Amino acid sequence: MSGIPPSVPPIPGHKPVLVDEVVAGLAIVPGEVHVDGTFGAGGYTRAMLGAGAGRVIAFDRDPAAIEAGPSLVPDSLKGGGRLTLVHERFSAMAEALEEMGAAPVDGIALDIGVSSMQLDQHERGFSFREDGPLDMRMSQDGPSAADFLNTAEEEEIARVIRTYGDEPRARSLAKAIVAARPLSRTGELSAVCRKVLGWHAGMKTDPATRTFQAIRIHVNAELDELEAGLEAAERSLRPGGRLAIVTFHSLEDRIVKQFLKVRSGAAPAGSRHRPAVAAGPAPTFRAVAKPVAPSEAELAENPRARSARLRTAIRTDAPSSPSTRRKAA
Repeated sequence: MSGIPPSVPPIPGHKPVLVDEVVAGLAIVPGEVHVDGTFGAGGYTRAMLGAGAGRVIAFDRDPAAIEAGPSLVPDSLKGGGRLTLVHERFSAMAEALEEMGAAPVDGIALDIGVSSMQLDQHERGFSFREDGPLDMRMSQDGPSAADFLNTAEEEEIARVIRTYGDEPRARSLAKAIVAARPLSRTGELSAVCRKVLGWHAGMKTDPATRTFQAIRIHVNAELDELEAGLEAAERSLRPGGRLAIVTFHSLEDRIVKQFLKVRSGAAPAGSRHRPAVAAGPAPTFRAVAKPVAPSEAELAENPRARSARLRTAIRTDAPSSPSTRRKAA
């Protein structure tokens, strides 16, 4: 590929969700090295460089985001080697930072889920609002959403929709999807969802929303990536380094909340009914604030921000904890 794809235009006015709060949580000191683990359209990176970061190392698994990256950050901000773009999953940041001699770093920001850039490109297949190929792959490789829906057993499709979309009629949707196979377009999947769940013009929430979310999370293994990314961030931050994570739905936020609870040593106290458990590893993080939600002003400007939550924490000087992630089957 050469040049910037026409579907990924420069958007210097783009403002990511909770950007001011993320920058405040990172407490950037001029000259520090920070990581943007989810570069996307470059909004957090621009803000971090603008706040005085001496260097930002930005990761993204989407090759289109990395290719477009140089055009999304003004030369005045990235000059002098202040910006490094890395085509890699954020879960691999610890190894990548070690290889480039940049670890440990002073701060890490993660914006979990699909980016606005991806949603707005109908040819990527993330959105039910416009017809496009049934793709949904962030990295643009591996099995697509169409591959999954056209080959998986009905029960597996129902499990994915129920687990990742919290959809009460997952079984009926899975049955209808199997009956409609083969599916190749987002419009076809949207039509199935709307027929099963009922739809009429003017509905506040499209009935396809939960199913599209669930399939996207499954295709991209997003929750596994998040769990691995949190552990990678723990290994990559210096003592006193700051972590800022923006999530967009309860499954993501629950993982972040539980990770920080465990890693900060916030285990329940013992009682005569439930004896205290033996002390675990020393806390590796200190949570610094309650989760932050977007302001009314931000919601008025960007309705997509309505479910966003920001959690921040500070790295202690304790060694990284052993992995607590589920082992792959």
